[in-house]
Amino acid sequence: MADRDFGEVTERLRRSTVQISSGRGGRGSGSGVIWNSDGLIVTNAHVAMEDGREYGAQVRARDSRRDLASLEISASGLPAAVAGDSNSLKAGELVLAIGNPLGFIGALTTGVVYSLGPLRGLGRQQWVQASVRLAPGNSGGPLADAQGRVIGLNTMIAAGGLALAVPSNAVAEFLNRGRSRATLGVTVRPVLLENRQSLALLVLEVAPSGPAAAASILIGDLLLGANGRAFRSVDDLADEIDAVADGVMTFEFLRGDRARRRQVTVRFGNRSAEAA
Repeated sequence: MADRDFGEVTERLRRSTVQISSGRGGRGSGSGVIWNSDGLIVTNAHVAMEDGREYGAQVRARDSRRDLASLEISASGLPAAVAGDSNSLKAGELVLAIGNPLGFIGALTTGVVYSLGPLRGLGRQQWVQASVRLAPGNSGGPLADAQGRVIGLNTMIAAGGLALAVPSNAVAEFLNRGRSRATLGVTVRPVLLENRQSLALLVLEVAPSGPAAAASILIGDLLLGANGRAFRSVDDLADEIDAVADGVMTFEFLRGDRARRRQVTVRFGNRSAEAA
C-alpha cells in the first residue's frame, strides 16, 4: 500500500472515530465509532466529534457480556465507518487502531492480527487478538484492516500485551438485537476454590444502582451458581440471566470466612432483592 493510500485510510478512520466523556465538561474517557451517518455510535453520554463538534448522546442499548453500548445523537450526514467481515481475518494481516489514548485525539497505532477466537478465562466469546499498542482512551475505538474496514472494537489488553477487540460481526449482532440484555450489575473474574475442583466468580465491582447492589452483594463475594446450577465459566452467569423468564433468580455465594453457603434472590424487573 502506498503511503498516500495509507494516509487516506487513516484520515477516513479518524473522521469516523469519536471521543466519549461521562458528562459535560468532562475529559474524554474513551472512544467510539460512527456506525451510520444518522447518529448511531457504537461503544459507552457526552460525545465530542473529531472535528470539535460536541453532542449529548442517549444510550440505546447495552450488552455487558460483550462490553458494548450503542449511543444515539441528533445529527445527520456523519462520516460513518465501513464495517468489515471479522470472520475473514487471517493471522498476520495488517490492522490499525484509532483512538484517544491519554488525551491524544485520533492517535494511530498499527500491528498484525495474532488470532481470532476465545481466550482462556474470558469465556466462549470470540476476540480479535492483535499486536497493536493500546492505552486508556483507546477502548471503544475502531480496529480496522488495511482498507480501513472496521473489523473490531478495541476493548482491553490481554496478558502479554496483545490487544483484544470485539469482532465486528458480534457488534452487528448486538445492533440487530436492538435491546439491552439484563445485567446483574457486577464485574467478575473466574477463580478456583480452595479444593481446586470447582470454580466461582469473584466479584470485583458492584454497580451502585444495579440488582446486585440492591441484593447487598459485595465486592469480594464468590458467586457459586444460580437457580441450582453451578458456574463453570463467566458465560454461565450471562446465560442464566438471559434464560430467566420471570425476572427472578436465586444465587448461591460465599462471603467473608466462607464458612457457609448463602443465598440471595434477585428480582431484575423492579431491582428489589432479599438476601439470606
